[in-house]
Amino acid sequence: MQMKIGFLGAGKMATALAKGFVRAELVFPREIIAADPFDTARKHFANETGAKTSAANLEVAQAAPVLILATKPDQVAAALAEISTAFTKKHLLISIAAGVTLAKLEKNLPAGARVIRVMPNTPALVGAGASAFALGKNATAADGELAKKLLSAVGIALQVKENLLDAVTGLSGSGPAYVYQFIEALSDGGVAAGLPRDIATKLAAQTVLGGAKMVLETGQHPGALKDQVTSPGGTTIEGLHELEKGKLRATVMSAVRSATEKSKKLGQA
Repeated sequence: MQMKIGFLGAGKMATALAKGFVRAELVFPREIIAADPFDTARKHFANETGAKTSAANLEVAQAAPVLILATKPDQVAAALAEISTAFTKKHLLISIAAGVTLAKLEKNLPAGARVIRVMPNTPALVGAGASAFALGKNATAADGELAKKLLSAVGIALQVKENLLDAVTGLSGSGPAYVYQFIEALSDGGVAAGLPRDIATKLAAQTVLGGAKMVLETGQHPGALKDQVTSPGGTTIEGLHELEKGKLRATVMSAVRSATEKSKKLGQA
């Protein structure tokens, strides 16, 4: 892309994104710079990416036109205040700070600032993230395409309206935890049926991975894929019957809705 990318914050998600950008050959390590107040974070980022680091957010803003805000939510105001004097019309800010609205981001930057808000999730750490993003009032379509290209380096990225980001948080933001619990439950079931724990966990995790790939790569509805596994009078329908009795689907739906409502409350704080 022949442009510098700066990170305000050099934690795990920032490191994952930077590694993804380099792995996808979007930028070279020399075109990345990250700032973080903690020396350990800077060293880890530099070791993992080969990029330059700094203790000063201002240095990053002066060096890179594309800025990725990767601080904790309570550190956002201070970070933006530090870079405000250096933020120009050439800059684009992409925020992955959870719960911080576009309005709050724009309020802390000069008038006309181009801002994009992103809700990523932790599987981005292994290149399998599911991100959604919303454009600020001054961000252009080209800015959106750039954000999508960058985020796609660590998974998939979809553009949504900002008012849907709470639902994204409830689904894909919190969703990995639901999946981990399901994998653990599958493994427990395998152990209860006589499998060794290590074998049960590997089979459970691979089964979830394979099922997800089938949905994404075939484009078929999950219900249709389920029916393909379910023979009349067979083992699968017996298992599905137990899941229905346990209200699996209703419980998962309620979990997503509850997490969504919590996200809305946090955003209003």
